[in-house]
Amino acid sequence: MFRFTQLKKELKMKIGNVLSIFDGMSCGQIALNNLGFNIENYFASEIKKHAIQCTLDNFPNTKQIGDVTKVKGADLPKIDLLIGGSPCQDFSRANSVRDGLKGMKSMLFYEYIRLLEETKPTYYLLENVIMDDLGYNTITEILGTEPVRLCGSRVSGALRDRLFWTNIGPEYRDLFGNKKCAIPQPIDKKIMLNDVLEYGYSDKKKHTCLNTSCGRDANQRYMLHRYATTGMTTIIYTDETMDVSKGVRYCTQTELERLHNIPEGYTRNLNKAQAGNLIGDGWTVGIVEHIFSFINEYKKKKN
Repeated sequence: MFRFTQLKKELKMKIGNVLSIFDGMSCGQIALNNLGFNIENYFASEIKKHAIQCTLDNFPNTKQIGDVTKVKGADLPKIDLLIGGSPCQDFSRANSVRDGLKGMKSMLFYEYIRLLEETKPTYYLLENVIMDDLGYNTITEILGTEPVRLCGSRVSGALRDRLFWTNIGPEYRDLFGNKKCAIPQPIDKKIMLNDVLEYGYSDKKKHTCLNTSCGRDANQRYMLHRYATTGMTTIIYTDETMDVSKGVRYCTQTELERLHNIPEGYTRNLNKAQAGNLIGDGWTVGIVEHIFSFINEYKKKKN
């Protein structure tokens, strides 16, 4: 059975206390563990039952603290790292109605800002989708820095283009004095969709961005219709000739994990639909791992 607590790694640095809001399945914790950080306490604010279950299956020492609106900075110890990806539905291009920061879900961004002010962490990281100028400029103005745009396709077999506002790593100011994140793009690992498949073949180099319904299987007619009309789904052919009459499918649960650098077996206690929902809502682990890798470098420069 896969357990992160059994991993033996050379510890690079003690990170102390981490507060992860909108924690989901704890992709941030996977990334920190991959880098060998010694975490004193990992506080996770999450309300989805299956997300909490999945996290505790793999990180049993996680301190689940519930609804973000009820979390108070005064109740927590000194926070060294605050992370979170506030709900994106009201920004998403997949949503026909985009209310931005006025939307019921995406306005939870302000809870992140509240806890940033209350906890005053050494480092912070906020993730969200590519959005319109109003949302982008509002978040940038509040945080005082422009984000870095990183796509998961450089470290995985899937597309996931995201914005990251952070004070981790290098930064610079433009001619107008605006602060900008200068974290470089990660090295392209050249992982193709076909590289992660358990069986079958794809005519795409990369899987389209996973959404929360990516774990739901469907009949062949529906899959082909979605594939031809929306461009928002990816099908796998069972035969190398890619003849649809010989069968098509969606990704397996193991393939969904691989697509975003989730360790195989991480979602073992969930069914495919539940796992797909969480992975579709989560982060590409290799991307946040890339960002967190600059914590050490930044600390060395400060010392």
